[in-house]
Amino acid sequence: EAQLVESGGGLVQPGGSLRLSCAASEFTPSDSGMSWVRQALGKGLEWVASITSYSSTTYYTDSVKGRFTISTDDAKNTLYLQMNSLKSEDTAVYYCARGGRAHGMDYWGKGILVTVSS
Repeated sequence: EAQLVESGGGLVQPGGSLRLSCAASEFTPSDSGMSWVRQALGKGLEWVASITSYSSTTYYTDSVKGRFTISTDDAKNTLYLQMNSLKSEDTAVYYCARGGRAHGMDYWGKGILVTVSS
């Protein structure tokens, strides 16, 4: 069965950077569409970014455009989310998932906490 494991979260000051990783097993991320979704404390799930199969196209929610970059590395079977110029409102648990908004997401990681605070 496919599995996804996130890493790279933690505490960062406003304006700082973090790179989240999502290690995949039993499938290759670039063969599938992949997404990052986040959930702030007390709020619902918010889609953040997606990358289509074979990394042909990327999509971002407006609040992270120009600051976040989604990518895949076939050699490492890993999905990434590079997050720059972080803001307090980016504080959330971040989940990676296989799939996208159009056809749904069928496998999810357990999530990793990102806290942006001084």
